[in-house]
Amino acid sequence: MGKSEIRTETARGARTPRKTSSATRPARRPAGAKTETPYHHGDLREALLQAAERVLERDGLSGLTLRAVAREAGVSHAAPTHHFGDLTGLLSELAAVGFRQFNAAMASACDTATTPLARALARPKAYVAYAQAHPGMYSIMFRTERLDYSRPSLNEAAEASFAGLANAIGMMRQEQISEDSLTLNQGAAIARAWSMVHGFTMLLLDGRLEDILGRLPEGTTAERLLEAMLTAPVTGKLPGP
Repeated sequence: MGKSEIRTETARGARTPRKTSSATRPARRPAGAKTETPYHHGDLREALLQAAERVLERDGLSGLTLRAVAREAGVSHAAPTHHFGDLTGLLSELAAVGFRQFNAAMASACDTATTPLARALARPKAYVAYAQAHPGMYSIMFRTERLDYSRPSLNEAAEASFAGLANAIGMMRQEQISEDSLTLNQGAAIARAWSMVHGFTMLLLDGRLEDILGRLPEGTTAERLLEAMLTAPVTGKLPGP
């Protein structure tokens, strides 16, 4: 073989592309694919609940789906189903979280009150404040038709909330109130207090109190209106027969 032929073969060999086995070539991630966030089993459940709360407060109940929660948490779409079963299960566990937060906020407010009047007002004020800060969570806590109260976590948290209310009414009435058996007067006192504060809260969240607040002296807040409502004596004559 002549020198020219040797040079030609050498050049041809240099131009020949080197074949790479597909087994050794790193796989390419599809465009737009997201990396899943790694979690330990217990941490993933908590992360999903936190993600659900963010979605609820940002997008409302209509935007809270299992897939939306999975996207928010950065995990597979199957993860919420694995941990909660279905949307009702997720909403129920989320409501349980809400009740625990709610109860803790009211207990903390009562603990820091220094006078009997302050203690009497602390719980309802904390009730309203929690709802204002977490309107989405507050709304789902009272959507009974969307929740499964057979779940222990939700049942226990809701019962603890009622027990706190009953104890607060008992302190105001200066009597012990049983959670399992109420007199008619005790039941009426609990229902009256709950109806007043829950009704006030819903009107406030819906913007229905703006008309009243706009007619009050300048600077009067919703909290001050609540205080006045709770401390004002019930006066007036009953209608005749």
